[in-house]
Amino acid sequence: MSSMREIKKRINATEKTSQITNAMYMVSAAKLKKSERAITAFRPLTKRLSRVLSRVLSYDRELSHAMLESREIEKTCYIIISSDRGLAGPYNNNVFKAFDKFIAQNHKNKDEFEIAALGFKAFSFAKRRGFTMIHDEVIQVRDDVQFLDFQSISDSFIKGYLSGKFDKIVVFYNKFVNTLTQEVKHQTLIPLDQNPLLENKEEDEVQGYKSLYYYEPSAQRVLQELLPMYVVNLLYGMILEAKASEHASRMTAMQSATDNAKDLIRDLQLHYNRARQDAITTELTDIIGGAEALN
Repeated sequence: MSSMREIKKRINATEKTSQITNAMYMVSAAKLKKSERAITAFRPLTKRLSRVLSRVLSYDRELSHAMLESREIEKTCYIIISSDRGLAGPYNNNVFKAFDKFIAQNHKNKDEFEIAALGFKAFSFAKRRGFTMIHDEVIQVRDDVQFLDFQSISDSFIKGYLSGKFDKIVVFYNKFVNTLTQEVKHQTLIPLDQNPLLENKEEDEVQGYKSLYYYEPSAQRVLQELLPMYVVNLLYGMILEAKASEHASRMTAMQSATDNAKDLIRDLQLHYNRARQDAITTELTDIIGGAEALN
């Protein structure tokens, strides 16, 4: 059995760890509430953009755009969204495992795809696997996510798709369901031919009448301006979902760590009390034995 001094040191160290994990839990809980508000505020914009696009596409069935048309897939761009820091439970590993499984099932070699890694963990993962990346520097996903942080990388893969470098762009990320549940999703960002959001009907059409719209300078020009904006906003929405999932996962992990630390402190305290009791019993035995020897 360890000495009382060693057990006491372990108890003190575990208490300090418990204080740190509890503080991280409270910080993550506050950040999660902020992320949930950001998602709630952003979702109406995506829905509104999808309605506008649906309206433009229904205006003239002859309208076309490269982002709306599927083509033979020769090279794919995968966007992996992760965190910059660890201590988030299985948040990052779940995305990486899902990506590895998908690649093993759909690709024969690494030349068939390139990676855009958002977050330090995803960047490190792609480097370890030896994947080809479309950027050389880490793109951080900070807590206060801003739209402009990803403008350059968004322009890169959109230009890559329009120029024919990529034939498909797929995003791997964690979708926020609730505090305890985050689902790994892989969603095709481009082309948009199978995007269910573009199939939404206008509210006035559902009610039985249809509004008439005129587009200046033309519906085709409006479509060309809106589609890149819509794609970038879709990606931004996924990043917000991933950030909320990160905070929820870290909050759950820190709560579990705090509970485990308290259980360990309880067990160590029992060992300390037993060791202290043994020491007292030994001292009493020595005292009684010495007294009897004098008599």
